[in-house]
Amino acid sequence: MYLTGNSTVMLSWHAAKGLRIHAGYAAAPDDVLRAVVRFVARRVPRAERLAARRTFMAFPVHQHAPVRATRRRRSQSVSPADQAIIDRLVQEHTAFNAKYFGGQLGEILITLSNRMRRRLGELRAAPGGAPVEIVLSRRHIARDGWPLALDTLLHEMVHQWQAENGLPLDHGRDFRRKARAVGIVPRAVADLTR
Repeated sequence: MYLTGNSTVMLSWHAAKGLRIHAGYAAAPDDVLRAVVRFVARRVPRAERLAARRTFMAFPVHQHAPVRATRRRRSQSVSPADQAIIDRLVQEHTAFNAKYFGGQLGEILITLSNRMRRRLGELRAAPGGAPVEIVLSRRHIARDGWPLALDTLLHEMVHQWQAENGLPLDHGRDFRRKARAVGIVPRAVADLTR
């Protein structure tokens, strides 16, 4: 067994490596630990596995083992060209916030990623749901242009709105309703064929 402080993966099981579990589960009551065992056990019916997952995921691990702060590596310094893109995204965020959210969204770090191959953007949230950062794919902006990139920014701002209002970060009913209200297509995957 290996204890981790990962902020997104609570537990994983690998036959050769064994159980990797968040350190916060050390304070979990017996019913939560039984759910962990049931989840990783072999030949457990799907319904029971899902019920076990709901039980252990409901336990507030981050209250018992806070996530350590991560620092940006020096190699990730922002180039002048990227800074110009980020500055524009920050300006657009401010304008969209005023126009569609009544200026209620908080300021948020906006960054670019070279690693995103299939995703166009994402909202990164801290444990407990507080929004931390909006990341957009550099490739997406270069390939698809500003109109689609700004749709992606607005999509992520709807997720920011969800996070700041204590709603689940998903593409469910609240997301779809708010996405339509701000004038974007409420889809999790962009249609780039147009």
